[in-house]
Amino acid sequence: MASTSTSTATAEPSRPSSPLANPRGIPKAIFLENVESFIGGPDGDAEESLQSLQQVLAKYRYMESNSLQRRQGLEEKVPELERTIAMVETLQRKKTANESFDTTFELSDTLYATGEVEEVDEVYVWLGANTMLSYPLSSAYTLLSTKLAAAQTSLSNVKQDLSWLRDQITVTEVNVARVYNWDVKRRRERREQE
Repeated sequence: MASTSTSTATAEPSRPSSPLANPRGIPKAIFLENVESFIGGPDGDAEESLQSLQQVLAKYRYMESNSLQRRQGLEEKVPELERTIAMVETLQRKKTANESFDTTFELSDTLYATGEVEEVDEVYVWLGANTMLSYPLSSAYTLLSTKLAAAQTSLSNVKQDLSWLRDQITVTEVNVARVYNWDVKRRRERREQE
């Protein structure tokens, strides 16, 4: 009985439309109203139930760890995209006004060089995976704006997932404590009866 009950509380992500999962399929932890029935009756194996709940908890913590890494990456990516978009906007303004301007280029973490930027028609956008492409200013702006919107949406989703996961971890930890306490109480009662 314990293994069937825990599968509803955990295991595989449900369909996003399910009320037992968040929109990205992270399953909802079910609060154990009746510990005895979850374990399988008064003579059920609490150890097996505790192990299954610990596995569920480990899965949630793994998802939380991955989500924290994704959030960190996105929190670095969003400001970088915003700075890049601001630079493309500056280049567009200067091109429209037929102006050149001086700027400081970062060559490495502690080394900078000053240079004059004349009218430009295109920029090189780093796409990752050792790939850089040349784009006209307007296309670069559109591409970067799209990437920024996607990154902001992903960041919002990750933050929602982390909040959801914290709640599910808490519920699962409470379930572990309730099963453990129920088993301690049962053992104490059995000792008193002997």
